[in-house]
Amino acid sequence: MSATPQRPAPAYLNDKWFLLLGIPVLGALVLLPRGVLHVRSWQALLVAWFCSTLITTIFWLLGRSLWRYLFRRFPRVEQTRQRLWWLALSNTSIAALTTLGIGQVAARMQHGHLTWPEYWFEFGLNMVPTVMIQLIYESWNFFRQWADNVRRTEQLQSAEARSQLEALQNQLDPHFLFNSLNTLSALIEPRNETAQDFVEQLSDVYRYVLLARDQPTVPISEELAFVETYLALHKARFRDNLRVQWQVPPAALTARVAPLSVQLLVENALKHNVASREHPLALELTADPATGYFTVRNTLRPRTAGLAPGTGTGLRNVRHRYELLQAPQLVEVTQEAGWFEVRLPLL
Repeated sequence: MSATPQRPAPAYLNDKWFLLLGIPVLGALVLLPRGVLHVRSWQALLVAWFCSTLITTIFWLLGRSLWRYLFRRFPRVEQTRQRLWWLALSNTSIAALTTLGIGQVAARMQHGHLTWPEYWFEFGLNMVPTVMIQLIYESWNFFRQWADNVRRTEQLQSAEARSQLEALQNQLDPHFLFNSLNTLSALIEPRNETAQDFVEQLSDVYRYVLLARDQPTVPISEELAFVETYLALHKARFRDNLRVQWQVPPAALTARVAPLSVQLLVENALKHNVASREHPLALELTADPATGYFTVRNTLRPRTAGLAPGTGTGLRNVRHRYELLQAPQLVEVTQEAGWFEVRLPLL
């Protein structure tokens, strides 16, 4: 089984202009409260600016590294508050310890000692670049996430528009279809319960397709009820050549999936694999709330005739839909030991 993929780190590495321009400017700004404007020698001013820039560089690189580490630990939007609390606590501790160390060194070089008023004054000044650095990176990340969300929303709207256009081009009038199915049901002899059940199940399948296609996600309970009806239609044809196992705990039924995504995987398994008396098709549908995945697994025995080999378009569409829905994990596809398996992240 492949490992759970991690989300990519944010695009914070292209910050060289922040480093080249921000550090010298910030190093000069924090000199103002220290009375640098009263320095009479430009040599002394240059030395003070160099020392301030050096200290600012230390705080900047420490804060940058800390933010990068915490973003890897807490990358999601709902974890922003947790990340900010850790940033505040860590930055305050780093600034306090760094100020104490630099103050002690400076005091010994001047043959004196660091007093508490001097320490708190320097600590307050050192917190200014620390806070500004974190604001810069958090604002940068916020803008990047906002831009990603806008682009994702546009893609979803575009995909929805294409889907609706295709549906308008291809669909039959739902009322006409249901009326035709009702007419067919009336024509079937009452004693033929198998045929009556088949028509009712076919109506349920089409009704779910009409209701679910306009929703971004559906509960697993609804999707599986539809898949169960869909499989019942095929069981009428495959009979014992199709063997289905369900392992879905009640705790997983409230999670959500993209509509018709499980059905598509089941359809692919039926379409592209042999299901005969000698080689029955085994199909397993399982959900695991602990890993956050719903799994569709089937025996892999591709058909050698009758249907063209799969192009992978269905799986690509499923992957793209879950990317647009900002799934917490990626769709996983594995093929090993005679089994084909697709894992859908629970939403």
